[in-house]
Amino acid sequence: MKSYFISFEGPDGSGKSTVLKQVVAQIGPRLKTQYLVTREPGGSKIAEKIRQLILDPVNEEMSAKTEALLYAASRSQHMFETVIPALKAGKVVFSDRFVDSSLAYQGAGRDLGIAAVKQINDFATSKIEPDLTIFLDVKPQVGLDRIAKERAGQEDRLEQEKLIFHQKVYQGYQEVNRAHPQRIRVVDANKPLNLVVDDCVKIIANRLPADLLKD
Repeated sequence: MKSYFISFEGPDGSGKSTVLKQVVAQIGPRLKTQYLVTREPGGSKIAEKIRQLILDPVNEEMSAKTEALLYAASRSQHMFETVIPALKAGKVVFSDRFVDSSLAYQGAGRDLGIAAVKQINDFATSKIEPDLTIFLDVKPQVGLDRIAKERAGQEDRLEQEKLIFHQKVYQGYQEVNRAHPQRIRVVDANKPLNLVVDDCVKIIANRLPADLLKD
C-alpha cells in the first residue's frame, strides 16, 4: 500500500497547528486511505514526556546540545512508535514539525550547526524524510506578536527566547528551504487564515499520488 508523509514547519507563531487542523478537515475526506495527525516533539507516550522536559520554562540550565539530543530522542521514539507503523500501514501522515525544526532551532538558533544536528537526526530517523513539507512563512516578530496577543504569559521555553534567537531560527529555515526546493513548499502565512489553508490544500492535492485521492 502506498503511504505519504507530510510535515508542516514554520517559526513560532506561524499558525502551524491551526492551519494543519483545518487542512486535514478539508483534505482528509478526499483521501482513499486512512490518515494520521501527529506532532513533534511528542506524538507518542514517551515522546510527549520528553516534550514536557524540553519546553518547560523552569529548565533554564538546559544546554544546547542536551536540547538537540532530547529532540532527537523524542523524534526517534515518535518514528518507532507512531510514524513508521502508520507509513507501513499505507496511511497519509501529517506531522506538526519534523527534522527541519531541529535544523533551524538547534542547528541555527543554538549555533550547533545544521550539519551536526542533521547527523544526529539521521540516526534518530533512519534518514526517513517527508515526501512534502509545507513551510508557513512569517517573520519572527510577527509570530512572536501573535503569541503575545493570543496567550501572553503561557509561552514555552523556546518561545520565551529573545528576538535574536528567533531571527537566527528563521534564517536557518531559509537555508534549509533553499537546500530542498523539491520537498519544501513555502506558503505566505501573513494572509488571512482561510487563504493560507486554501494554499496548503491546493499544494497537497497537487502533490499527492493520484491513487490516494478520490475522484
